[in-house]
Amino acid sequence: MSPAAAGDARHVRFVTPLGVSAQPRAYLARMLRTMNKAVMVASALTLLVAFWNRNDLPGAIDFNPRLEDEPRQREIHTPPLVVPYAGVDYRVEPLYDYELYGLVVSYRQHDGESSMHRWSNDHLNMADVCVVWSDTAFSPTLPKLDFWNGIFTCNVQTRDSVAWSNFRMNQLSNNHLISANPFVRDRVAEVRIGDQIHIRGSLARYGAVGNGGLRGTSTTREDSGDGACETILVDSFEILVPGFSLWRAAMWASLVILIGTLAVHFVLPYQPYRD
Repeated sequence: MSPAAAGDARHVRFVTPLGVSAQPRAYLARMLRTMNKAVMVASALTLLVAFWNRNDLPGAIDFNPRLEDEPRQREIHTPPLVVPYAGVDYRVEPLYDYELYGLVVSYRQHDGESSMHRWSNDHLNMADVCVVWSDTAFSPTLPKLDFWNGIFTCNVQTRDSVAWSNFRMNQLSNNHLISANPFVRDRVAEVRIGDQIHIRGSLARYGAVGNGGLRGTSTTREDSGDGACETILVDSFEILVPGFSLWRAAMWASLVILIGTLAVHFVLPYQPYRD
């Protein structure tokens, strides 16, 4: 070999097929990791916003025509009942047959082990469900009203004067629902804001046997304040039209995507940052 050829040979760089493919793979991994981080952040932000707004009323509602009906009640003379539940006997005094169609605007589930329910040994009250019907339910300004449940109350407020003028307090009721029937309790546990529901049962007083007084019930839609809630011994509970919330759908979709991006984050090979 001549000296010139030998010199050229010293500057020859042999590139293997493995070396050719390693660089594109590393670039692809970095690109995937960057895209995954972007999707992770976007899904996390969407989840937070959607969770905050998950209980907003749907903007467009396909109403069942029965929601035009006012609640119906008929006085009855039924002897008091003893209803056992969760190891406690409850005295229940039915006063009126009762039927209600309404749009759920707020609710509060009870497990019997918190606050006032535990202190009063009340495991029979499974939920408070606040509903509206008739003109108030059909009002286009209904989504501008804010509803929420306290321990025993349903509250409403708005800064929109038109929405408030369209609201009728006698077309809202907060219903304390009681039942020992496991099927009824399971159905009530499924309720969500925006659902259109049908309840049949009895307006009743009730309380744990030996606990003293009975928890009462309203028997008119014209009252307000303390004691204005209806206590219903539920015979049947039906969700006529489930409420569809884009926020709730976005919340679950973003949660699934976030979990997926976290899984990808830990599966992708680590690539240290280099200048």
